[in-house]
Amino acid sequence: MEVARGLEGVLFTESRMCFIDGEAGRLYYYGIPIQELAEKSTFEETTFLLLHGRLPKREELEAFKRELAVRRALPPHLLDSFRRYPTSAHPMSFLRTAVSELGMLDPTEADISREALYQKGLDLIAKFATIVAANKRLKEGKEPIPPREDLSHAANFLYMANGVEPSPEQERLMDAALILHAEHGFNASTFTAIAAFSTETDLYSAITAAVASLKGPRHGGANEAVMKMIREIGTPERAREWVQEKLSKKERIMGMGHRVYKAFDPRAGVLEKLARLVAETHGHSTEYQILKIVEEEAGKVLNPRGIYPNVDFYSGVVYSDLGFGLEFFTPIFAVARISGWVGHILEYKELDNRLLRPDAKYIGELDRPYVPLEARG
Repeated sequence: MEVARGLEGVLFTESRMCFIDGEAGRLYYYGIPIQELAEKSTFEETTFLLLHGRLPKREELEAFKRELAVRRALPPHLLDSFRRYPTSAHPMSFLRTAVSELGMLDPTEADISREALYQKGLDLIAKFATIVAANKRLKEGKEPIPPREDLSHAANFLYMANGVEPSPEQERLMDAALILHAEHGFNASTFTAIAAFSTETDLYSAITAAVASLKGPRHGGANEAVMKMIREIGTPERAREWVQEKLSKKERIMGMGHRVYKAFDPRAGVLEKLARLVAETHGHSTEYQILKIVEEEAGKVLNPRGIYPNVDFYSGVVYSDLGFGLEFFTPIFAVARISGWVGHILEYKELDNRLLRPDAKYIGELDRPYVPLEARG
């Protein structure tokens, strides 16, 4: 049997949720192009789509928004725990631990019936934003801000994180960013969630595993690396020389290239427009200029090899403008991707929830003798 390194090209299930055409640079949620959702939809509506497989009617959407809004508040016990978490902890470690603790606080944790999973999923989707915002406030030496039920998911997240109600433009920026990150097929964290849930563990455990997977710099942490790259370059004037030096050493350009896409990542195209808006409106032109020069210079060598900007390339500039520091970029990713994780778990359970148990090609020796300790030298 041939070994599929990194499980590349291996089909282990069927799904209607997400289709990625890597050669043409296209992404669809339940058949709807991502560009249309990012331009016309909201995070709540897109989440309904991911959980139900269709867009909601007006009254369904209003009811769904209310369902999420009333679930935003955290248990007092959990907030007390937050104050005992080390302030030096990475926000993804904070989120991972908080999700695990939420499970312990749920007396119905072990119930994995379809309806129970759906209700717990709504709870986690609503609370992820509250957890991340509370962590940001505590890191700044401030008290967490209780959620508001009269704001959208994106606006409430920004309000809890920054202490002021966002402008309509800021709300729209966050909404679009969350939609773009909500789902992306069987990436590492989604596969991890499915692998864990296939054992019939509880939802909190499966999502905790997904958060742990997303924390890795080769997955969710890549957008942090892009902003570090911008800081290392420093000025637009230095960008071309920096890229040439990196490429001459055959080093990676962060935010360029994707395992699936051999064309421009469609999410990066939307985020580039948002980053341009941020640069033109709010004066963050230096970061944007550096990224455009890096994209152009690196593209001369990388584009012919099918390597283009991915979703992480421009997202950091948008998050920075919305008031978030570097270490909160990946948690924002999680605030969005929780919808995709829950949607895939619901779908996989309905299919058959077959236990995932891959194999490995054995390349070691057989029938080796046991050498007594005293004879091993």
